[in-house]
Amino acid sequence: MSASQGPPAHALRSPFWPVTDTLLMTQRNLRHYVRVPQLILYTVIQPIMFTLLFAYVFGGAIDTPNGDYINFLIPGIVVQTVVFGAMGTGIKLAEDLQTGIMDRYRSLPISRATVLAARTLTDTLWNTLAIFIMAGVGYLIGYRFQGAPGDVAPAIGLTILLAFAFSWVAATIGLFVRSPQATEAAGFTALFPVIFASSVFVPVESMPAWLQAFAGNNPITLAANAVRAYSLGTPVGGAPMFTVLWGVGIIAVFGTIAVWKFKKLT
Repeated sequence: MSASQGPPAHALRSPFWPVTDTLLMTQRNLRHYVRVPQLILYTVIQPIMFTLLFAYVFGGAIDTPNGDYINFLIPGIVVQTVVFGAMGTGIKLAEDLQTGIMDRYRSLPISRATVLAARTLTDTLWNTLAIFIMAGVGYLIGYRFQGAPGDVAPAIGLTILLAFAFSWVAATIGLFVRSPQATEAAGFTALFPVIFASSVFVPVESMPAWLQAFAGNNPITLAANAVRAYSLGTPVGGAPMFTVLWGVGIIAVFGTIAVWKFKKLT
């Protein structure tokens, strides 16, 4: 029997080979981040500018339920940061498609889904670092976490889930558009209405009635409300549960589309 007629190489490996391959590729992606430290600057510079702009320019004109705009703003800014940061997944995938690295992956005995899983996992880990950086920036301008110590973990967990979900949205955009510049433009164009028509910067109740139905139920608002409630130590209601449902639904839909498109391209 010739080598070409034998079983696939990965069929002879450990049953956990998709997991080990994903972790190895994630390490490779993270090494790229470490070698280009300027990336962390560009990841957080925009949210820092948003934070300072809304805290010191617009904040005085915005009424919030507890009257403390900094403590209202920072949880929303953290959510916004990871969602915008997730768009990097699509940009990097589009770059890899153009540079030919995907042809190298095709020659390896790995699953196509492994490449996407490693990319989204890498960017989610990177976004987790951005959460702590933005919380630190918030602390410097007066933000204080007022919830119980046990509220920290669910607040961070919901934010990471949303980052992972939107990484799959970005991956789908990048695979269809296939140009880094066009992916960046398409991603931010799609996100801006969802981000700004949400409770990230202002209470939904301050918006026109016709906009409140959309703003009150989009995943950004639900995540921001949940993280804000954990942060302020107020009742969380159903926001965490609906955030999880949104996150799982987005991953299921866009993950399926992204893997299907990636297989067609490679």
